[in-house]
Amino acid sequence: MNKLYLSAFLMSVATAFAQIPQGYYNTATGTGYTLKTQLYNIIKGHNAKSYNALYTCYQTSDRDYFYENDGTILDIYSEKPDGPDYYNYSATNTGDRCGNYSNEGDCFNREHLMPQSVFNEASPMVSDAHHILPTDGKVNGMRSNFAFGKVSNPTWTSRNGSKLGNNVTAGYSGKVFEPIDEFKGDVARCLLYFVTRYEDKVANWNHAMLNNTSNQALSNWFKNLLLTWHNQDPVSPREIARNNAIYTFQGNRNPFIDHPEYVEMIWGQALATETFEALANINVYPNPSNTNRINIQSEKELDEIMLITLNGQVIQQINKPVGNQGTYTVENLPQGFYLIKMTADSQSTTKKVIIN
Repeated sequence: MNKLYLSAFLMSVATAFAQIPQGYYNTATGTGYTLKTQLYNIIKGHNAKSYNALYTCYQTSDRDYFYENDGTILDIYSEKPDGPDYYNYSATNTGDRCGNYSNEGDCFNREHLMPQSVFNEASPMVSDAHHILPTDGKVNGMRSNFAFGKVSNPTWTSRNGSKLGNNVTAGYSGKVFEPIDEFKGDVARCLLYFVTRYEDKVANWNHAMLNNTSNQALSNWFKNLLLTWHNQDPVSPREIARNNAIYTFQGNRNPFIDHPEYVEMIWGQALATETFEALANINVYPNPSNTNRINIQSEKELDEIMLITLNGQVIQQINKPVGNQGTYTVENLPQGFYLIKMTADSQSTTKKVIIN
């Protein structure tokens, strides 16, 4: 069975035998940060397990029945979606768990996508399976506690192509770790879960990925990156199966896997209403446009321009756009109604535009 039909088959199995519990999201009726708080109240009471129990969880939540279909540990830092993996780990053989390691393929351990140093290894965050994945020990160690981001010139690359290096996304230039495209949406939805599940605590934590608030929670640059990854890499059968297994394990779900549209309803609407004094004088014209192009006049030098559909899909993303005396031109725009987001000095504003 090829991967296309295998994925369709597994999706049908997941849908048929592991439905979202009836009424689970009945109280998720709002939009924006109101919806985020409603989701927090739904998922906050999970049954926290011990840190060691994660290895038991992985026996059902993170098995490879989606690529090689061999039942080994599905590790996003070593999986090769289009070919055989360089190495594999057994879900049940304790000898495959770290342990000491020097090289890729020595052993696997537990990767906190939100580093555990952020919350001082406290419970229940330290053992919450929704944001802790089984990964190769060497690659986990290289990722360290760096933010996730986009890398152009890596200083180190794992065997499946995950990269370490300086971030090239506007708004942050520090060292980051970039997983392969196949799993970027997975990482995004895990971290969106994390800042929702821990809405009552996240404002007190410090990291480049966070902004010390309980509502948006994420730094502007990182929020934009996660929304991009979420849209470019939709929910997969692997994520659905993992979500169902973790629900059985600890009693709560990742709402952004069950309802991907919640991402745009929360952070997209918040994005659309952001206004900052430094960007208050931006002018977008002509609007409506009949020429498939618009001009942006800004007193501030722009770091990024994003054109976003109303359902949250990013159709153009221009980093470090080149302007002419404060005027930026965006061309080849398809007909439609859009949000255009402009970023300067880690601040953003969004305007609605119509292309006739």
